[in-house]
Amino acid sequence: MVKSRHWWIMLALIGAIAVSILASLSLGAASLSSSQLFGALLNSQDPEYGFASQIVWQLRMPRTLLALLAGGGLALTGLLLQTVTRNPLADPYLFGISSGASFGVVLLLALSTGVVSNTSMSAAAFSGSMLVMVLLLVITQRVRQQQVESMLLAGVALSFLFSALTSLLLYWTDPQAVSAILFWMMGSFTRAGWQDLGLPALMLLTSMGLMLLYRRQLTALLLGDESAATLGINVRRFRLIMLILSSMLTGVLVSLCGGIGFVGLMVPHIVRFFVPPGSHLSLLSTALFGGLFMLWVDILARLALPNQELPVGIVTAALGSVFFLCLLHLKKRQEGI
Repeated sequence: MVKSRHWWIMLALIGAIAVSILASLSLGAASLSSSQLFGALLNSQDPEYGFASQIVWQLRMPRTLLALLAGGGLALTGLLLQTVTRNPLADPYLFGISSGASFGVVLLLALSTGVVSNTSMSAAAFSGSMLVMVLLLVITQRVRQQQVESMLLAGVALSFLFSALTSLLLYWTDPQAVSAILFWMMGSFTRAGWQDLGLPALMLLTSMGLMLLYRRQLTALLLGDESAATLGINVRRFRLIMLILSSMLTGVLVSLCGGIGFVGLMVPHIVRFFVPPGSHLSLLSTALFGGLFMLWVDILARLALPNQELPVGIVTAALGSVFFLCLLHLKKRQEGI
């Protein structure tokens, strides 16, 4: 009966995503009626729907799909970090991984004199996120008694450090390029194109496959390092592999979308209210709900202000900060019982 309810939740999420995709394609600066939308989707070559087809297929469809991939990827990254560190407050933004990735991209843009490819930006973002991860592991390795607990504090410190370094780079960068870089850093899907979807889709599917393959090991880590070791898991090596995986996925998404925080914090906790952790349905539900959440954040960012667009990162930061405080309050109440 319980498993049946979980499958119904999965189907509801898939249905909600389908409806949300249609909403994302129709809403915006130039709203499309239902007849224009379905005409553009089903008869894109018909001259009658030429303008609508251009809006749907060239502008909004790539953007919608990238938002879906970004939301699912960031949600999975948050779930992965919360599992391997056993810290419910873990998130790529709070761990400094997003700040490191942003620093890598801004450094590349500041040093570059020509057009920068998406592959170069992804490599720079991954290098920055890996630099943060290496520093994080070095710092927490010196505090063996509380290694897992100290990771979040060290991550927040590194996040501020790399944010300061990024601001310093922007201070030295050409003023004409600063505004575009700042808008990208706050998170946006404006520049999404069909050529941008392949790498994040590949990374998301790879990460999902590996997490499904090793879901028993991930569940064992929730019981503690000693319990996982008694089950034959090389805890240190496995945690390192999962942290590298989270850095790769975050780096690819940040290079395309900029810094979008708190998605990895909020979504896994919301999904746990409906689907218990550790199952394959939990992983799939987290990815689906993350994509659904990001779709509506993007829609809100497009419609919030007339004749202009709000950066996506501002919306997620506003929602995430409130959620973070509520989570801290709930955790304090539970510890006090």
